[in-house]
Amino acid sequence: MYRFLLTPRWWGINVFVLLAIPFCVFMGSWQLSRFEGRVQDHRAATDQVASGRSEGARPLETMLPVDKSTSGRRVTASGRYGEQLLVPGRELDGKRGFYVLTLLRTDSGRSLPVVRGWLPGRADAAKAPAAPAGEVTVTGALQASETPGDNGVSAQGGLPAGQTAAISSASLVNLVPDRLYDAWVTLDKGDAGMKAVPASVPTGTGLDLKAFQNLGYTGEWFVFAGFVVFMWFRLLRREVEFQRDAALGLVPEEQTPVTTG
Repeated sequence: MYRFLLTPRWWGINVFVLLAIPFCVFMGSWQLSRFEGRVQDHRAATDQVASGRSEGARPLETMLPVDKSTSGRRVTASGRYGEQLLVPGRELDGKRGFYVLTLLRTDSGRSLPVVRGWLPGRADAAKAPAAPAGEVTVTGALQASETPGDNGVSAQGGLPAGQTAAISSASLVNLVPDRLYDAWVTLDKGDAGMKAVPASVPTGTGLDLKAFQNLGYTGEWFVFAGFVVFMWFRLLRREVEFQRDAALGLVPEEQTPVTTG
């Protein structure tokens, strides 16, 4: 009854099934490994930010450029505060407010964006405390330049003078004349009564949309593998039923069975 499995048509079906199932399983496993890797990166980055609060601060220059291994680490830098900007639309402890960002002009000739703290409400330069005068030394968590549209960073344009949507050298270079570091620092302790802004995990290590896309693709590939198995058994059953009916004379022997649909 099962001799039909040796026909050219069924050879083609069987070869397709034998290739499709391992391919779907492989792709599903690969997508799952991508998701698990992102989860592991997120945990490692979170642990790094947490451990960075207790470790000793290192000179800024020794921790550049910012990458996954240095983001969130405590650094120290010295210089004089210069121009001050506001970063509107930032949430802290469930409340909406703004960051107070001041450029620290270092001896290297470049300026380091320093988030001195957070204030509630609409961004208003009159509410922002003035930066300390004279030579200062700051200590805080090192952060990579933000990318507008990622991790809740606004991509809004047309902001009033003295405001920026993202803390990045690419955004600030159009607003200030200073040569900038491709990094920024959030102070350990908020300046002048402001709330300190906690360090965030590096971009690309969070459980973002891409991570859950990997998880969704994992499910899709395994469903595809199951669907291939289901269709093979369905075609096999229909073929067996046709062969049995043909043997009983219920259908003409030369009739070709319908194997799809």
